[in-house]
Amino acid sequence: METTAKCPVFGQCGGCSAQHIPYEAQLENKKQFVERLIKKSGIEIENAVIGVFSDKPYGYRNRMDFIVHQNGLGFRQKGDWKKVIDIENCPISNNQLNILLKEVREFFNQNKDRLKVFDIFKHTGTLRYAVIRTPDFSEDSSISFVLNVDNIDNTTLDLLKEFSQKCSAKNVVFAYVPKNTDNSISEEYAVIKRSETKFQASQKSEDFLGGNDFLKEKFCGYDFYYDIQGFFQNNSAMADKMLQYVRGLFESCNLQKEKSLLVDLYGGVGTFGIISSPRFSEVLTIESYKKSTEKAEMNIKENKIQNVKAVCQDAMSLKKIELEKWSRGKDLYVLTDPPRSGMHKKAIQYLLEIKPKSIIYVSCNPQQLSVELEKFKGDYKTKSIAMFDLFPQTPHIETVVELVRK
Repeated sequence: METTAKCPVFGQCGGCSAQHIPYEAQLENKKQFVERLIKKSGIEIENAVIGVFSDKPYGYRNRMDFIVHQNGLGFRQKGDWKKVIDIENCPISNNQLNILLKEVREFFNQNKDRLKVFDIFKHTGTLRYAVIRTPDFSEDSSISFVLNVDNIDNTTLDLLKEFSQKCSAKNVVFAYVPKNTDNSISEEYAVIKRSETKFQASQKSEDFLGGNDFLKEKFCGYDFYYDIQGFFQNNSAMADKMLQYVRGLFESCNLQKEKSLLVDLYGGVGTFGIISSPRFSEVLTIESYKKSTEKAEMNIKENKIQNVKAVCQDAMSLKKIELEKWSRGKDLYVLTDPPRSGMHKKAIQYLLEIKPKSIIYVSCNPQQLSVELEKFKGDYKTKSIAMFDLFPQTPHIETVVELVRK
């Protein structure tokens, strides 16, 4: 059974691939896929029923990376990365994001003869991407104009600066990337001051007084700041549901708060650790990316949390002796939320050595999850499994597996 896709360029755009499938069928397909992978791992399953969590199938995304091309803004063509499909409105993006997209498109159409757009073949031109972010649970927003640092055109900069004074985005950033890369984020950036009349290409973020290089979102009653140039969940409603679910898993555990320590691996800006903190005596949120750790510290302070500590360290470099210093004999619980590549083998070995009572594994890559679960099957069994559809109209899925020590 098929349904009518909402997007007029469905099938041409290289993004969504499942709009022709009824949403309930999409969820069932993803559930069966996760079931097969979990069974393949061979880990003992206490409760084989997979919980399925979903929300609205359209209008959910709070971030989109639009390629700027000679005729507008768009996404790569399906099957041909060299071609760009022009996008006027994106059905899976939230309303505010589409409003900002319209503003950027109108600006581009009014000035396209003067803007120097990046040429992917010659590696010339300045303007490459417009990255729009619009958190659902705050009034914050941003546009990052990604620029070819090797070919800066001052007229293009002046036009973009003029636009930044008029657009409705709360924050505007110029991000610089080399001509021979295809990144849409960068650690080299400039935050645009709204009242400024002149802009020098050589200036960096510390030279500006106005605007922010971070955004704010609210989950489960807590405020969270994160970098405009950094990772954050692209589906706010479903991220909130997943965070509530994980908090509920800890609340259902028969643990004694004053004797329990939570280690939050790949902790990012501290979302899981902070939201779960009322259940534990102490929480360590561990993240290798310094800027995320700095935001975690900012979020701990913002939410007046007393029992969470942010540690900037790679999960693969943790040692058992360090944990013994932190835990001081407390019962140990672990939450791990690694990138798509999964946990480093040294991080897995670390967990097998420290033997936490429970491990909650949050995964955006079920295939990698199933491979890594095999390594735990000697000491752990699966108590519960849930999937969260943060990416409707695509094959991607987020999975939460609760492991308990045998």
